[in-house]
Amino acid sequence: MKTKKTGNLSREEKKVIFASSLGTVFEWYDFYLYGSLAAIISKQFFSGVNETTGFIFALLAFAAGFAVRPFGAMVFGRIGDLMGRKNTFLITIIIMGVSTAIVGMLPSYEAIGIAAPAILISLRLLQGLALGGEYGGAAIYVAEHAPRGQRGFFTSWIQTTATMGLFMSLLVILVTRNLMGNQFEIWGWRIPFLISIFLLAISVYIRLQLNESPVFQKMKAEGKSSSAPLTESFLRWGNLRNVILILLGGTSGQAVVWYTGQFYALFFLLKILKVDPQTTNYMIAGSLLIATPFFVIFGKLSDRIGRKPIIIAGCILAALTYFPIFKGITEYANPAVFEAQEKNPVTVISHPDGCSFQFDPVGKAKFNSSCDIAKNWLAKNAVPYKNESAAPGTPVSIRIGSTMIHSFDGRNLSAEDFKRKHSEFQSNISSAVQDAGYPSKADPSKINYYIVILLLTVLVLYVTMVYGPIAAWLVEMFPARIRYTSMSLPYHIGNGWFGGFLPTISFAMVVATGDIYFGLWYPVGVALMTAVLGTFALPETKDREIHHDA
Repeated sequence: MKTKKTGNLSREEKKVIFASSLGTVFEWYDFYLYGSLAAIISKQFFSGVNETTGFIFALLAFAAGFAVRPFGAMVFGRIGDLMGRKNTFLITIIIMGVSTAIVGMLPSYEAIGIAAPAILISLRLLQGLALGGEYGGAAIYVAEHAPRGQRGFFTSWIQTTATMGLFMSLLVILVTRNLMGNQFEIWGWRIPFLISIFLLAISVYIRLQLNESPVFQKMKAEGKSSSAPLTESFLRWGNLRNVILILLGGTSGQAVVWYTGQFYALFFLLKILKVDPQTTNYMIAGSLLIATPFFVIFGKLSDRIGRKPIIIAGCILAALTYFPIFKGITEYANPAVFEAQEKNPVTVISHPDGCSFQFDPVGKAKFNSSCDIAKNWLAKNAVPYKNESAAPGTPVSIRIGSTMIHSFDGRNLSAEDFKRKHSEFQSNISSAVQDAGYPSKADPSKINYYIVILLLTVLVLYVTMVYGPIAAWLVEMFPARIRYTSMSLPYHIGNGWFGGFLPTISFAMVVATGDIYFGLWYPVGVALMTAVLGTFALPETKDREIHHDA
C-alpha cells in the first residue's frame, strides 16, 4: 500500500515522529517535575535534617532516578531486542506515569515521618527504571523508520522531547503557582504530579495506534534476531569496546553539557544567586523556548557534515566558556552579590583539620566546631567565600572586606550557652555581611533579564549541539539485533550517572569550598575528556546502513 506524501514526509512518517515524540515529552515531563520542584520537595520530605543537607539529600533523591537508569536500560533493552520496540516503550510509559501520579498523593515527612522520603525514593527508582527503557526504544523506533540520509533529522525530534518535557513541567508549575498563590508550597505543588494521570492516558492511546518497527519485523521474520542480547552486547569484546568508547567519548560529555545548561543553571539561580523561583522559571523557560528549534537544526546538519564534529564542538565550546558565562549570570542576575564579591571578599581563616564536609543524611551529626559553625552559616545564606589556612588550634575567623568576625567552638558548651553564643555570632556576621553589600536575595528590579536569558540561551544552544545528533550516532553504532540493549546502556550511564549526579556533585563542591563557581570544574573536566576520546577513538557513522546487521 502506498503512503500518501505530505511535503517532504509521508503521513506515516509524521505519525511515527509525532507519536514517539509526544509520548516521550510526557515521560520527560514526569521525570523532571521532581527536579523543577526540588526546593519544595526538600521541605516536604526531608525536613528532618538541616537545610543544606536537606537540599543535597533532595538532589540525591532526584539523582536516584538517574542511578538506576542503566539497569532499566539493560532490562528493557533486552525486552526490546527480543519482543519489539513498540511494546517495550508502552510498558515504560505506564510505569512512569503511575509513579509520578503517586508522588502527588504521597503524605509529607511531618505526616508519616521517615516513610515519606523512603517511598519517594522508591518511586524515583521506578521512574528511573522506566526511563532507562523509554529513550532507546523511541530513538530506535524513529531511526528505523527514517530514510537514509535523514536519520539525524528524524531522531532530532526525539531529542527535543527532554527539553520540551522540562519546559512543559516549568510551564505547568508557573501556571499552578500563579493560580494557587501561597497555597502552592503547602499543597498546590501536588497538582502538576497529578496531571500525569491524564498525560498517561493520552500517551498510551497514541502509542497503541503505532505499528512495530519495520527493521524489527523484517529481522524477526528472517530469524536474525538475537536470543541473548545482553551476552552479545556486553560479553563480546568487539561490541563492549564500542559501548565503552561511546560512553566516555560521547554520552558522558553530552550528559554534563545537558545537565549544566538546563538543570545546574536552574539550581545556580535558585540556591546560589537566590533569584525567586517564579522569576527563575520564567528565564529558564524563555531560554528553552528560544533554543529548542536548534535540536532539529543540528540534527539535520549532522546528516550533511556528520554527527561527531557537532557533538565534539559543543563539548569544547562548553568547557571553554562555562566559567565566564556563569560569572556573567551572577553579574546580571544578582549584581549586588557580584559587586560585594569584588569589593568585600569573604575569607574563612582556619586550619583544614577543624572543618567537616557538612552532609548529614540522617540528621544526627553535630557540626559544632568553630569552622563548621562559620561555614554552615555562609553556605546556608549562599555567601561565597575563600579559604585561608591558619595554624592548628587557631580560633576560626571570617574576614569580610576589612571586618573580622570570630567564630566560636561549641563542642563543649551546654545547650543554653551554645544557643547564646550562636545567637551572638549570627547577629555579628549578619550585620557584617549586610554592611558589606551581600543581599539576602536577588533584587528583581536589578536583574538584567535580557542578558540573563541570552546567557541561559547560549547554555541551551550547547545542549542542542551535543544532544541533537547523538540519537542517530548511537543507533548507527550498533547492529540491529542488539541495538536496543547496546545503545541504551552507554546512554543511560552517561546521562544517569555522569549527568544525573551533576547537580548534587557540583552543589556539594560549592558548599565544601565556598567558591560558587567551583562546581563547574566537574562538567568542564568530563566535557574535555569526551572531546579528546571522541575525536580520536570514535568513527563518523552518518553514511552507515542500519537496516541490516553488519
